[in-house]
Amino acid sequence: MSENPTNPPALRAQLAAAMSRRTAMKAATASILAGAGMLAARPARARDYKFAVALGWTTYESGRHLQHGYLDSIAKLGGTPTVTDAAFDPKKQSDQIDSFISSRPDALFISPADDAAIAPAVRRALDAKIPVFVADSLIPGTAVTSSVLSDNFGMGYYTADWMAKKLGGKGNVATVSLPQNESWDERTLGMHLAFSRYPNIKVLSNWAYAMAGSITPRQAVDNVLTEHADLDAVWCAWDGAGVEGALAVKAANRPNVFLTSIDGGKQTFEYLKSNTPLKLSLAQSFYDMCYLNVFYAHELLAGRPVPRMAISPVYAVTAKSLANGSLAQYDVYDQPGEAEKLGWTRVL
Repeated sequence: MSENPTNPPALRAQLAAAMSRRTAMKAATASILAGAGMLAARPARARDYKFAVALGWTTYESGRHLQHGYLDSIAKLGGTPTVTDAAFDPKKQSDQIDSFISSRPDALFISPADDAAIAPAVRRALDAKIPVFVADSLIPGTAVTSSVLSDNFGMGYYTADWMAKKLGGKGNVATVSLPQNESWDERTLGMHLAFSRYPNIKVLSNWAYAMAGSITPRQAVDNVLTEHADLDAVWCAWDGAGVEGALAVKAANRPNVFLTSIDGGKQTFEYLKSNTPLKLSLAQSFYDMCYLNVFYAHELLAGRPVPRMAISPVYAVTAKSLANGSLAQYDVYDQPGEAEKLGWTRVL
């Protein structure tokens, strides 16, 4: 059986360790049904549930889509939300979770910026018998009720493999990684595996972003462009770095250097459509993650089973993907059924 480069054996082993075969089937089915718009809240609920929403951040396109996803899904499926924003501060998010525990919500929804740092607070919520649903991450050392996220390892592999192929299997690259969140760091592991399969791809620089540090992604890409006149491409673990890096490449007048990134959203789509140095973004389904969190909270509270993990769709977006519509049309791609209307096909 031939190997699929966007789903390497390491990824399959990783997923197998995280969930049983039965859970994997439920996760895949849930994601497919959500993408087709076939999941709907069942009406058998006894009361208006109280939902706590502990957001790790609300900035960037990802934060905007996560916040909208939770609020819109709760409005559609039922419940009353109370929302907090930790602004990428794990101590603040832990305190917010502890405050929610004392208010005894029917379910707690979390988008973690630093998954390991908030794990003790999450365990306290679970110890208090509060169902916990997580979007965009796995929280290490916890058995949360259900997690919905993208295939982070696969996204890292896909973007690096795409870059290597665009370079014809030969060239000099730099990387900008995002190690703060263990799930996001899986992208870097996938990237390294992909590049290792191209002996003529040389990684000249690896820079890890520190949220509390003084160096911005823009400055990091500025530096690597100055240091390496022979640089061909920059792999970025998230769109914020990709957008800032594109500005750096343009300012340096290096038209032969291009970038790839991961996240998706209106600002990124604008950069892709405008033929900037940013050439590919893997668009995650942040709204879908939140929708499934809320849907499964209703299922659990109605006494029905829910999957321990579900994998949400990811789409490979280039300028060509955005050729036939407005940015407003593309901005709703991650809502159930909308990507299919755009003619997009999930790659992960």
